[in-house]
Amino acid sequence: MRPVRVVLCVLVAVLVATVSARAQPAPAAKPPETRTPPAAPQDALGRATPRGTVLGFLSAARKGDDKVAALYLNTSLRGQAAEQLARQLFVVLDTRLPARLTQLSDQPEGSTADALHRFQEPVGTISRDDGDLEIVLERVNRSPDGWIWLFSRKTLEAIPDVYGEVDRVSIEALFPVFLVHTRIGGIRLFEWAALLLGPPLLYLVIVLLNWMLRPWFPGLLPFPVRLLLLAAAIQWVLSVVGFPILVRQFWSGVATLCTAVAVAWLLILLNARSERYVLKRFPGADMAGATSLARLARRVIDLLIVVVVALLTLWSFGINPTPALAGLGVGGIAVALAAQKTLENVIAGVSLIFDHAIHVGEVIKVNETVGTVDYIGLRSTRIRTLDRTMVTVPNGQIANMTLEALSARDKFWFHPAIGLQRQTTPAQLRSMVEGTRRLLMEHPFVDRDSVRVRFCRLGTLSLDVDVLAYVIARDWNHFLEIQEQLLFGVMEIIRQAGTAIAFPVAPATATEDRASPAAKPL
Repeated sequence: MRPVRVVLCVLVAVLVATVSARAQPAPAAKPPETRTPPAAPQDALGRATPRGTVLGFLSAARKGDDKVAALYLNTSLRGQAAEQLARQLFVVLDTRLPARLTQLSDQPEGSTADALHRFQEPVGTISRDDGDLEIVLERVNRSPDGWIWLFSRKTLEAIPDVYGEVDRVSIEALFPVFLVHTRIGGIRLFEWAALLLGPPLLYLVIVLLNWMLRPWFPGLLPFPVRLLLLAAAIQWVLSVVGFPILVRQFWSGVATLCTAVAVAWLLILLNARSERYVLKRFPGADMAGATSLARLARRVIDLLIVVVVALLTLWSFGINPTPALAGLGVGGIAVALAAQKTLENVIAGVSLIFDHAIHVGEVIKVNETVGTVDYIGLRSTRIRTLDRTMVTVPNGQIANMTLEALSARDKFWFHPAIGLQRQTTPAQLRSMVEGTRRLLMEHPFVDRDSVRVRFCRLGTLSLDVDVLAYVIARDWNHFLEIQEQLLFGVMEIIRQAGTAIAFPVAPATATEDRASPAAKPL
């Protein structure tokens, strides 16, 4: 559940940042010197940007200040006529304008997507009987205010006809009069009720539905699915009921946030299920290393999911995610430099796991260390030595060392050194060689093609016989068992041949010479 909490915290922070950014008018930024028209000074009404013009107009009209609202219109009308046109425009926008205010450009030069209409900015499309009407802003030079954005003349010419088609009674008739006419902060009481109580009531309906279906369909609607249903229900209500644009904008933001949280949650759950599926396909000997690698990959993917969903949510709320991406890049470089050795060991550990260079329970030799692999992690590998001590070796060092996997042998080398006494006759020596060769050829665990028994050397103290064969054994203990049987057999062959193994004789000491006078020449 910890990744889910991270998702919720990040996305809630995004919503808070968005609400804060929306509550304040966007500051006017200085256009590039190479663009025309020249940079405009700061406008007191916030008309320097398209978003500032629309939000400023809606705020003034909602407060009933039609005189100030008329200043956002590019019209030749003055006085009461201009104020009446501003009131009609507000009614049209408040009831029919799509709730996409956060997508409006907050740059003084507006959107640069259409180079042919760089002095115009589309706000949204309104449906009407004679066809759709596109609400457009245009940039004009109004000295001493400079270059500002106003509602275009073409848009204003069509507003009176659209105003006659607007039905303002459909939603307001459902509420008492005091909820419609009483305002708090310029917002009517029924709008406050829709803002604060609408999403919780819809979610409560979904929870009750889940509770009613639980006896027949347990686990039918988990929490992320309920959030998706809530977002779909909000969008359906907005398409059916003509709420004011403030309510529609808030509900649309809540629906976007619910969708983002639900999608991120579902992707994280899918990532966890994928991790379990991958681990089932690894053999038991590789489970420790695979678990470490899968856990790291899962956390990295979870983090990427949270970051990507958060950035997309910022973009949907009209916040430029470029500074956040730049900060992540600089932070990633700093972390990579600080954790260089750790990353080296982690990458080496990933290579060991994927290449299957070593396995848990395998006997290996790393430089002078011989032991059994006890654990393969992402940063280090633990080896249990023959003295039963535990040696921890960083994976970066293992990747640069000569690694000898003793358990990976398919055959074991049987190569004893046999030296017979100098008094051994050729017949005895030939009998011993042939008997030993026969012993090896008839043993079921000896590779017959590898058997070699030859009289090879006239030594100073012995007659040396070279014995070589490969033994097919399950493991080292099995090989020792077979080797013991073969050595007993060789000793029996030597005894039957009438000779013996030559052992070096230590020279007699002075004390022994004095104690054995018979050893001295007469």
